[in-house]
Amino acid sequence: MTAFRLTAQHTDGDLALAHVAGELDVATAPELRAQALALIEQGHHHLILDLEAVTFCDSSGFNALVGIYRCAKTANGTLVLAAVPARLERLLELTGLSTLLPAHPTAAHALVAHTRSQDSASA
Repeated sequence: MTAFRLTAQHTDGDLALAHVAGELDVATAPELRAQALALIEQGHHHLILDLEAVTFCDSSGFNALVGIYRCAKTANGTLVLAAVPARLERLLELTGLSTLLPAHPTAAHALVAHTRSQDSASA
């Protein structure tokens, strides 16, 4: 078992980039949700979750991501995923949630896309 960890690396205004590591399951999903919601409550309404180091995700982890998305949306923000493991990416596609939870190949790509969307929104 890989220990769960969420590390907020980049926080800039209303944006936060958090790296998630370990297993997302019934034991760790509540912690993922609590830590992500804390970032949103701190004013980082736009959240990028880098999932590159996630080793496992069950339905509890999946549901936590959906809950985080809903809270971000309620705060007029967004949830974007980066480096999504293949099994989770397939689950997002099969359920149709890939349209709500956009994914980028890397956290760097997600940051660039966020910057571009903010620039076009302000133009």
